[in-house]
Amino acid sequence: MYDFPIALQLYSVRHELQADFEGTLQKVKEMGYDGVEFAGLYGFDPKDVKALVEKYALQPISAHIPFSEMLKDPDVLKIYKEIGCEFAVIPGLSQEYRPGEPKFPDLIEAARMLTKKAQEIGMKFCYHNHDFEFVKLGDEYAIDYFYREVPDIMAEFDTCWVKVGGADPVEYLKKYADREEITHLKDYCGSKSQNMYQLIGINENEKPETKDTFEFRPLGKGVQDVPSLLASSKEIGIRWVVVEQDSPTPGMTPLECAKASIDYLKSIY
Repeated sequence: MYDFPIALQLYSVRHELQADFEGTLQKVKEMGYDGVEFAGLYGFDPKDVKALVEKYALQPISAHIPFSEMLKDPDVLKIYKEIGCEFAVIPGLSQEYRPGEPKFPDLIEAARMLTKKAQEIGMKFCYHNHDFEFVKLGDEYAIDYFYREVPDIMAEFDTCWVKVGGADPVEYLKKYADREEITHLKDYCGSKSQNMYQLIGINENEKPETKDTFEFRPLGKGVQDVPSLLASSKEIGIRWVVVEQDSPTPGMTPLECAKASIDYLKSIY
């Protein structure tokens, strides 16, 4: 039914990679994943990382690179080009660069520059959203304003954060079909709340722990209509779907969550 390959965003198993980089890549492959999306190299030389993904037949499709790191040295893109990544991605933004904040115009200018830089070295440059882009700037969402202002950047929609932001992820996949080749599949339960960013490793303005019920879940275990997301992804010609779970479900390890997600996808393929 669906014939695109499945990758894992390695941020999902970051602690496991820190403890055993090669062993974790091997486990990811054994689960059935076809590729990986990087979120750091954990001190490994790019040549060694390239050798490892080749050893385990994992396609290094893309890399989430900290925005601040790319601003400081745009040539960091070349590291991931060397590994074999086709895409480089802005994965998130500190508060001052978000819509409505003082440096949001600087984000737009930098995104234009980084897109051009990536194109010059034969890569494609993407933006990965959270929920904060789904605030209104005038009569439109900030995400739409951003994509209009940076016409050459590609989209990597995180379907969880689109839904948390109050929009329809299927609608957004279709709306930007001409500039999206990778879809992030992520499931959750609960609703938008204070603890969301604590769950992805960001202590948002030192907010205290709360009793909010937001939790990330393996695919098929939350509120997302995954079959519709897959059907829309196929309809628009998505090349890769990427599984991501920022924080494990209570009672499960990150690797168990990654396994549950791909098992679910395989069961409905």
